[in-house]
Amino acid sequence: MDKNILKQVLKNALDFDGKANSKAVLGQVLRDNPELKKDVPKTLKQIDKIVQEVQQLPLEEIKNRLSKLAPELLKGKAEEKIEGPLKPLPNAEKGKVVVRIAPSPSGPLHIGHAYGTSLNYEYAKMYDGKFIVRIEDTNPENLYPPAYDLIPEDAQWLTDNNVAEVIVQSSRLGLYYDCAEKLVNMEKAYVCTCDVDGYREMKSKGIACPCRDIDNKEQQLRYAKMFNEYAEGEAVLRLKTDIKHKNPAMRDFAILRINEHLHPKTGKEQRVWPVMVFSVAVDDHELGITHVLNGKEHADNGEKEKIIMEYFGWKPPVYKHWGRINFEGFKLSTSKTRLAIEQGEYSGWEDIRLPFLRALRKRGYQPEAFRKYALEIGLSLNDKKVTLEEFWKNINSFNKEIVESKANRYFFVDNPVEVTIENAPAEKVMLDLHPDFPERGKRELLVKGVVHVSESDFKRLGEDKLHRLMDYCNFIIKDNCWNFVSEDYDDYKEAENKGLIIHWLPSEKRLPKVEVLMEDNTRAKGLGEKEMFNLKEGDLVQLERRYFARLDKKEENKLTFYYLHK
Repeated sequence: MDKNILKQVLKNALDFDGKANSKAVLGQVLRDNPELKKDVPKTLKQIDKIVQEVQQLPLEEIKNRLSKLAPELLKGKAEEKIEGPLKPLPNAEKGKVVVRIAPSPSGPLHIGHAYGTSLNYEYAKMYDGKFIVRIEDTNPENLYPPAYDLIPEDAQWLTDNNVAEVIVQSSRLGLYYDCAEKLVNMEKAYVCTCDVDGYREMKSKGIACPCRDIDNKEQQLRYAKMFNEYAEGEAVLRLKTDIKHKNPAMRDFAILRINEHLHPKTGKEQRVWPVMVFSVAVDDHELGITHVLNGKEHADNGEKEKIIMEYFGWKPPVYKHWGRINFEGFKLSTSKTRLAIEQGEYSGWEDIRLPFLRALRKRGYQPEAFRKYALEIGLSLNDKKVTLEEFWKNINSFNKEIVESKANRYFFVDNPVEVTIENAPAEKVMLDLHPDFPERGKRELLVKGVVHVSESDFKRLGEDKLHRLMDYCNFIIKDNCWNFVSEDYDDYKEAENKGLIIHWLPSEKRLPKVEVLMEDNTRAKGLGEKEMFNLKEGDLVQLERRYFARLDKKEENKLTFYYLHK
């Protein structure tokens, strides 16, 4: 028997960084040796003894002993060499990795969520695994009903529609209640009715609360009363743990409490709600989560979740944490933004000034840009300070790499001023829609010496210098008169009195009116090339010598764009 137990303990310890779970080992031992079910307590006692011995060994020694005793177990779980942009995950098998994000539905996702979502998704992709979105709404307060739809939409966009499943915790309350009742029946949980301040003081001193030792029959009765008799704040269900644990947070922590606040999904139908660590532990097991990747501020929660899983004999996922990313200069409060929207300060979650994914998507940001940023940072425990300027410099650089090839080029003239180039020839100017992709075709500008230029350029052009209308002609201004000089670009390039190159538009009746909503919520208004009438809503363009933009709305003679970046 000892040999069978030892190999399973070594295997379990190797899978979990040297720490073996006696109950998980028991399940495997009983599956391999059904005859041991006749005396489970004796078998468990022997497992506990061997676990204590094995956990004293270095990880390499555990592996060596397992390779000698049961090499077939090593082969079955040997880590496949996975080529990918991220560091390998421990105990990760191709095709079996399941990860998740777990936002609260207080609003849509913002740039603070983009890193964690992208990192989890990229690991799922790297291992041909599964990426789940779990909406954690077991705290009925501060929930925003539209977020139940907004969050999955944002996550689908960020992952190229690769969200495998969307789970809403408030629809799974029966599961949590069943698990909680099992813990009560197992005498692993008790209903505490102590005064909150009094309990806190006992806990800090490592003193057990009197409710802890009430007999199990009474505990079951108390548990039932949580659903119909106790008032909010009068009772909580606590997990029995080590009351003298060195970390006070681990001592008899709450797993269920009463909250009578109106819930957007269940109304007032339910009044007992799981504490986050309990619902998370149950869901991570039920959903088969293999790896939990989140911020290190959740490390204590991870330890609590492991304790809960241990009581049920469940195999916990691998927990990996990243350091804090402090976004300096960002206004990322969802609740404050919601209030500002309600008060009319912003037009909605897609307001161009907001760092929420919906607004950034509307501007033309690509999901790959945020994922590239997450890949660059990786899974690191180091804390980081990220300034507004540094963040957008990185994101814009990644985004430009992606959109530069997608965006065709067009001239845009804001606040147009009409001028005549004296003696300029009539010309058909043919320009590539994209200089790197000539197969996309040409844009045609028919000009007869009368052009529109931007008011800002008009004011910058000095006299007695050779200026150039891009791809058309060179001219000199004398006494406020614009005089044609030549068409040859080399003349401009070699001129000693070289001035500016500016873009322009021919003076035509039918040019589209163009409006660009800028990032500060102001609007740049002017004219665009007639070829722009062929654009479709959602198209990305580069307004030459200016910036990238996304066409948001197309009307009969008007095109409205959102500014993207330079």
